[in-house]
Amino acid sequence: MKKLFTSESVTEGHPDKLCDYISDSILDSYLEKDENARVACETVAGKGEIYITGEISSTADIDIERVVRNTIKEVGFENSKYDIDYKTCAIRINISKQSPDIAQGVDKSLEDREGENIESEGAGDQGLMFGYACDETEELMPLPISLAHKLARKLTEVRKNKVIDYLRPDGKVQVTVEYENEEPVRVDTIVVSSQHLSEIELETLKKDIMEKVIKTTIPENLLDEKTKYFINPTGRFVIGGPLGDSGLTGRKIIVDTYGGAARHGGGAFSGKDATKVDRSASYMARCIAKNIVANGYAKRCEIQLAYSIGVAKPVSIYVNTYGTNTIPEEEIIKKKEKSVSEIYWKIQQYPERHLCNRCSPGPECGRGRYRCFHEIYQYIYFWKFIGIYAYDHPANESEYWFLYWLYGEYCVSDLE
Repeated sequence: MKKLFTSESVTEGHPDKLCDYISDSILDSYLEKDENARVACETVAGKGEIYITGEISSTADIDIERVVRNTIKEVGFENSKYDIDYKTCAIRINISKQSPDIAQGVDKSLEDREGENIESEGAGDQGLMFGYACDETEELMPLPISLAHKLARKLTEVRKNKVIDYLRPDGKVQVTVEYENEEPVRVDTIVVSSQHLSEIELETLKKDIMEKVIKTTIPENLLDEKTKYFINPTGRFVIGGPLGDSGLTGRKIIVDTYGGAARHGGGAFSGKDATKVDRSASYMARCIAKNIVANGYAKRCEIQLAYSIGVAKPVSIYVNTYGTNTIPEEEIIKKKEKSVSEIYWKIQQYPERHLCNRCSPGPECGRGRYRCFHEIYQYIYFWKFIGIYAYDHPANESEYWFLYWLYGEYCVSDLE
């Protein structure tokens, strides 16, 4: 049986992604100086204005306005006529501290308060989170979202490296893959929309995008004479960023996960420290699902975790292998239950496992900072474990220690 499935991705200059980037930059700045900071930061972007709100409790003193302007500059926005100017845009900040009613349940979990032999923090909120993995790609992600992310990254790469020097930061891509008997066989449709300078002819842009972005990114064996291409289909994309459309943190949660191939609990990731299970439990679920597939227990796997605020252990763990499991699902749950319920919340108690630039050099991330497992508890190394932009953030030994310690076995795909 043949069917089509589509996923999309966006570049760092898309207004929603810009807001995610700003929220995460603020989070990074706090965690860099206070690893116990509680951060829930939201960003709204509009015409010539950035609005920062949320709750932050920390001992660190951060110049949020400076962080915001530097982030916008790093993305490449410096022209208020076509998008937004990092030098002149208005920045409004409305930040309060975390509610003490919430903090008391996070600082000391219900289990700890009731005398159980477990010293841990409680979850920062209730909710349900999903993780997913499949064997369609090397990174164990669905092929449509994997190709879409690679195209979006390539758009940014050719812009910043001036391979196509007339592109601007805003952009979106979409990839439709044809499946036959649940296996991807070809790319049916590719959509690319990229912001550009006003004087560029559409035909020039189409040719450059085709030759320097699509053909250098999508494997040749997935393209054929029937593949359809839509490049800047409106004919013009000069006005972009927050000037073309408002942006909001967390509005690209499907882009941030599996492109619609798996379910989503609804919680956003960006701007949240690891006590916010919307983020950390989603990464944990992805890591578990990825490990199950990599070890050959199933070809596809979806994990659901659910939490209650102030409670360390999840209230439920759900496994769905879509009938592709090689061992009983009950056995998979048993294998992983201890990891989810206990080890995750104890990461902070084993600093000797956490390598970082404070104790051992690690790989440099795309923002010029080192990521490691001192920060993994706080940040859960988003780029690697969720599978998105993994190529920007190479693995290091501490990641393998983490996988081994968490699951008692290495993830095969991560070691290759």
